[in-house]
Amino acid sequence: MSSVRNEHVSPAPTTPAAAVSEPEPEPELESGPREECGVFGVWAPGEDVSKMTYYGLYALQHRGQEAAGIAVSDGRRTVVFKDLGLVSQVFDEQTLSSLQGHLAVGHCRYSTTGATTWENAQPTFRTTAAGSGIALGHNGNLVNTAELRDDVGRLEGRRRSGLRATTDSDLVTELLAAGADDLGVYESAMRLLPRLRGAFSLTFADESTLYAARDPQGVRPLVLGRLERGWVVASETAALDIVGASFVREVEPGELIAIDADGIRSRRFAVPEPKGCVFEYVYLARPDTHISGRSVYDTRVEIGRRLAEEHPVDADLVIPVPESGTPAAIGYAQGSGLPYGQGLVKNAYVGRTFIQPSQTIRQLGIRLKLNPLRNVIRGKRLVVVDDSIVRGNTQRALVRMLREAGALEVHVRIASPPVRWPCFYGIDFASRAELIANGADTEGVRRSIGSDSLGYVSVDQMVAASEQPRSRLCCACFDGDYPIPLPEEAQLGKNLLEDVPEPQASGSASGDPGPLAVGYGAGEALSRP
Repeated sequence: MSSVRNEHVSPAPTTPAAAVSEPEPEPELESGPREECGVFGVWAPGEDVSKMTYYGLYALQHRGQEAAGIAVSDGRRTVVFKDLGLVSQVFDEQTLSSLQGHLAVGHCRYSTTGATTWENAQPTFRTTAAGSGIALGHNGNLVNTAELRDDVGRLEGRRRSGLRATTDSDLVTELLAAGADDLGVYESAMRLLPRLRGAFSLTFADESTLYAARDPQGVRPLVLGRLERGWVVASETAALDIVGASFVREVEPGELIAIDADGIRSRRFAVPEPKGCVFEYVYLARPDTHISGRSVYDTRVEIGRRLAEEHPVDADLVIPVPESGTPAAIGYAQGSGLPYGQGLVKNAYVGRTFIQPSQTIRQLGIRLKLNPLRNVIRGKRLVVVDDSIVRGNTQRALVRMLREAGALEVHVRIASPPVRWPCFYGIDFASRAELIANGADTEGVRRSIGSDSLGYVSVDQMVAASEQPRSRLCCACFDGDYPIPLPEEAQLGKNLLEDVPEPQASGSASGDPGPLAVGYGAGEALSRP
């Protein structure tokens, strides 16, 4: 027996009160890429798995701040609780105490396919013909979503849930449940997973078994951890640390893992072709996470050192754009011999909010998030280190703010190469036409943001800092080399499964938008600084 519920929803859910009136969020204050999602799963009889999952998701909050959910099974039924908002907003002590069981699947979401609605929050849920429930969390983005939609449409004798979800993850859950009718969940997954193309790190579960799977390229991270009385799977090692799990290994590309009372078993569903996302090292992952045995923090510091070698400047002080630019700024200071300092204060409590700012406050823009330390900045020639430039709006406002605070010179250094191509594997960049580096060279970008100089780390030096072979990394957003073939443009886009027209891209500087004009999140891009 299985059920899905939320605050105002019981077994057969309708739109909850929380989703009836959804105010438009305020424009985002940063131009950085948006993280994709975080997944967490635990099989641990005798442990408080709902609270363990809560804290695991808390550690992964940076990967998705639109919605959160937890599914828990006690061996007889699965209960799903999810809502829009941060992990700490969605769950309270009473809710977690009501989610009793021995295994759980958790998810925090940033949308890459499908709008920000309650229905699209995860874990997704389906019931098999035998009455067993399947709850699934997905990090990444598929590129054959249109094909999967057609597959679901051809299912005989099954009716899509009334949840009105419009995500690739929901399609996967539907197909997984349909196959389980005859094969069981494990064999259904073994048949379905080879048909998925794109990036997917999955955690899913029925009433008795926790599963984890990773695409053959291993684009998004997924790790396995050991508890004294169970197992954990998570997007990052930092989530293992917070629940006291010891790191065992990464879930291998092309691997399906199943964990139940009989132990852990593993099968390959595809030949591994590793192409991990290099941007996980640059920006997405927490600095206290390890990927492929390499510390993310150490990688970012090393990128900063190499950036100083490639783009030195005569200046007085190196400051980061907190928090993501901090390790690279430390490395830049070490590599250049310049002093390091904090010239910007970040409001640690600025997160996703649904409260509309007044026009007066909106005009303050970046000051809601960052404010200059004038006594540190005044009269100084600054090197300002940031993780990336996507549209350039934040850097433009930041340079202006630093000059107003008394900086004599502002030299911007970026700990990644120019972002010239959209990502179709789970990061929300804009369409190609909206990426500032696509239509301008370095000097053009420098003039646009108003800095005295601008320097990006090269692809080769960024890769070298990761200590991974170039052949095992995806650098598509920097070099346009997509390791997983893309379908035609009509079969791509965030709103593919919705009755919403995709935004029309204006094209590149050459006037030809090319085959990659569509980008995830592009519909909102121009309304977000």
